[in-house]
Amino acid sequence: MPRIHATLALTILGLSAAPLLVAHAQSVASGHRDILLQADHSWNGVAYGPYPTTRPELTMIRLTIPAHTALPWHTHPVPNAGYVLEGQLTIHDRDSGRTETFHQGEAFAESVNDTHRGETGDTRTVVLLTYAGTPGTPTSVPAKGEKPEY
Repeated sequence: MPRIHATLALTILGLSAAPLLVAHAQSVASGHRDILLQADHSWNGVAYGPYPTTRPELTMIRLTIPAHTALPWHTHPVPNAGYVLEGQLTIHDRDSGRTETFHQGEAFAESVNDTHRGETGDTRTVVLLTYAGTPGTPTSVPAKGEKPEY
């Protein structure tokens, strides 16, 4: 008999705790999406070429640039996108002379194989950069005679 009472007590305890478990369960719902950027060409209007057929490698970098700073001239051999977390970034295309400024909360599609550089304004700039490359391929290549971008 004592064994039956113990089993019955545990069952009742378990059943009384069940509503607590349900009350703390997470709901299932779809998230809200805001497309920040969807592009088949870079900010300077140059269309992206075919994507390599090798295994992809994603790289994400948080780049912090001091105020009143110009990065060295460089190129990117793979498509990438940037998102300004803080400050502003003005990108200069060396060959065309084209310039565009991106502010906090704005996304941009970086150029591929075009020599360019970013420049900050009166405050430091923090940019989140995501590269869609391949294993062994650098994310940034300095122009001849320039320091690395990062």
